[in-house]
Amino acid sequence: MSDTPPRGWVLGAESLSFVPHGFFTRRGGVSPAPFDSLNCSLASPDRAENVAENRGRVAACLGVASERLMGLTQTHSATVISLTHDTHPWRPGQGPQADALVTDRDDLALGVITADCGPVLFASPDGRIVGAAHAGWRGAAGGVLEATVTAMADLGASDLVACVGPCIRQPRYEVGAEMRAEVLDRTPGAEGYFLRAPRMGHYLFDLPGYCLYRLRRAGLRRVSALGLDTCADPQRFFSHRRRVLAGGGMIGHQISAIRARPTR
Repeated sequence: MSDTPPRGWVLGAESLSFVPHGFFTRRGGVSPAPFDSLNCSLASPDRAENVAENRGRVAACLGVASERLMGLTQTHSATVISLTHDTHPWRPGQGPQADALVTDRDDLALGVITADCGPVLFASPDGRIVGAAHAGWRGAAGGVLEATVTAMADLGASDLVACVGPCIRQPRYEVGAEMRAEVLDRTPGAEGYFLRAPRMGHYLFDLPGYCLYRLRRAGLRRVSALGLDTCADPQRFFSHRRRVLAGGGMIGHQISAIRARPTR
């Protein structure tokens, strides 16, 4: 790495302190504006060498080689990829279309990118099995969190710990009536995660609260959220909603990543 990232470039969850992980901010990278500075999106118009350096810094923070930071082509689905010891890791930027990863390997780090959606990191109590999910409203309503829990159970994990990282929060997440109806159709009883917005026919959606609800409903007892709003904090986070409200333009994406506790 060419420079030492500043303090505050990565946030940890106390509940996941027993495994290497991080909810990384937009700080600590090499990308110029408007991607400044830790843009980790391989699909962005940012220069490839900048993104590679940024992702290398994240990988080094978690103690793995840069090519061992595994990512996906995210599509707001409920598809989960399991990386086991007989799985050959793919090259950066060539990840399958899916929205969650799980593994029982300690030589890999699992990463998801976000710019308002909910990054959710999971670990078994012994830290030997971990997962990472990208949970926007569509993926969360479609079951990506439950699918991640099931995939980790297939690897032998139970009594999981999970944390929802920085994402857009209710005061700034205005949605339409059709979106609310779709969520409620998929999740009866979730009306409490919507408040009426000042604009007629619109609502304010509690994405992290909804994710926690889905996790608890899936049987998890130890769940938490960092409580940080990406849209309200331009110094630390990229935000798609903030970009739209400002009239458009290009932005980067932050990354959240986790690694199983090393066995050696």
